[in-house]
Amino acid sequence: MSAEIIKKASKWLSESFDLETRTEVKRLMDSDLELLTECFYTDLEFGTGGMRGKMGVGTNRINKYTIGQATQGLANYMKKQFPNSSQMSVVIAHDSRNNSPLFSKVCADVLSANGIKAYLFSDLRPTPELSFAVRELGCTAGIVITASHNPKEYNGYKVYWNDGAQIVAPHDTGIISEVRVIESADEVNFSANTELIETLDDSIDNKYLSQVQSLSVNGFKEEKKNLKIVFTSLHGTGITMVPQVLRNAGFENVILEETQAVPSGDFPSVESPNPEERSALSMAIELAEKEGGDLVLGTDPDADRVGMVARNSDGELTLINGNQACALIVYYRLEQLKAAGTIPANGFIAKTVVTSDLISNMAKAYGVKLYETLTGFKWIASVIREQEGKEVFLGGGEESYGYLVGDFVRDKDAVISSLVLSECAAWAASKGKTLIDILDEIYLKFGHFRERLISVVREGKSGKEEIQAMMNGFRTNPPTALMGSKVVSITDILEGTVTDTETKSTTALGLPSSNVMQFTLENGLKFTARPSGTCLLYTSDAADE
Repeated sequence: MSAEIIKKASKWLSESFDLETRTEVKRLMDSDLELLTECFYTDLEFGTGGMRGKMGVGTNRINKYTIGQATQGLANYMKKQFPNSSQMSVVIAHDSRNNSPLFSKVCADVLSANGIKAYLFSDLRPTPELSFAVRELGCTAGIVITASHNPKEYNGYKVYWNDGAQIVAPHDTGIISEVRVIESADEVNFSANTELIETLDDSIDNKYLSQVQSLSVNGFKEEKKNLKIVFTSLHGTGITMVPQVLRNAGFENVILEETQAVPSGDFPSVESPNPEERSALSMAIELAEKEGGDLVLGTDPDADRVGMVARNSDGELTLINGNQACALIVYYRLEQLKAAGTIPANGFIAKTVVTSDLISNMAKAYGVKLYETLTGFKWIASVIREQEGKEVFLGGGEESYGYLVGDFVRDKDAVISSLVLSECAAWAASKGKTLIDILDEIYLKFGHFRERLISVVREGKSGKEEIQAMMNGFRTNPPTALMGSKVVSITDILEGTVTDTETKSTTALGLPSSNVMQFTLENGLKFTARPSGTCLLYTSDAADE
């Protein structure tokens, strides 16, 4: 136990912290030095994606004080950006996680104490609705309290700017700088000005739902009526929107997994509320088998990502991965526009660098531009913002189960995606096909791609160091071959370069810097490694000849 950690922890015994916090810190100091180290060995990083971590006391945990510090930093940054503004405002939403309502209230208190109007949703809401609300209310920024699909011990804090998208340069680094100069709880103004806090009723809900409904295609009415959809919200926010959206669109057979329809930060029926994992959808799959469901949809706790299982022509329920779902959404969107003769000449699709190149082939075939961005939907949103008024965003997404159609939301949206995927299934049924048949149709037209994701989990201080060491190893001693095939090019997005391994020539990449490595093999396989919180993710993507 270092003296520095004891010194940091001792500061949390002062009267600046509430009794419950002081008592827990004292307990750790007396009886659990290992956990005390984890809680205080570093400050919880406020990065370009906000903060995410385990809840608890300490500088390396999500709690009312680290949340308050982040919000004070945001308030300070906003004041510097808009010194002459008479009234700045921020809208705040939260998911179903434990302590999320408390942390949302802390955000509203700190903002209002700093003279900034705070709009606070009365209850849990999907993250994409927050993105919509920022734009609808004309807010300066937005905050979401969520840790997405992480286990129940986690929570987090994400910041959105006035375009409704998560912060990117220069605002991300500017806010980070302001957060980092706040060294103690004494520098955070927690004294709420209740006159500047407004609770949002269902008016934003209704406007958001109306916009989502505008994406629905007026067709396949009989197929929509007959299609059996089993939906699970995995104890999260999807229950507030998805069933209603589907029923409004004409899907009469929406069957809820009732146990998981109850919002709960304990996520009692799943090990992890991650719709990427078949185990998280197992109860919904069992219900679909019992009820003869055609489609299973499952949203993560903050309802920005959706997992899907579809029945094939042999009657078997088949898991659809993120790249496949993205391909279905893009294909359905482009086919509907093509049938109506309304594909805009200035339309574009967007995907991330780790999303299947199948999407690129589809965009090319339909004559629409493709933008490829860094991982993280904020980069797709950044392209939408940059092209606003010049080009039209048609749709797109990322392999990690996040997709978007339309531009009234500037983040991945599981509510919209659930609607579009369900309509795609109804469209398939109108042609006597299943979604699996539509995937085969896509492969025949644009190439058959296969992909695989491997997640290596390493937690805590040692885990963070191990992940960094693995990434450093890829840079200092890159592999010359993988899976028996020669590496022909190495893309280092951190350095912004692409290197031909044969000629050793290097070209500039033209993307913002990010800690991602990609290796392209002689056999066409593309292998990507990137750190993501407590994980190192390896993805691969290749077209079959």
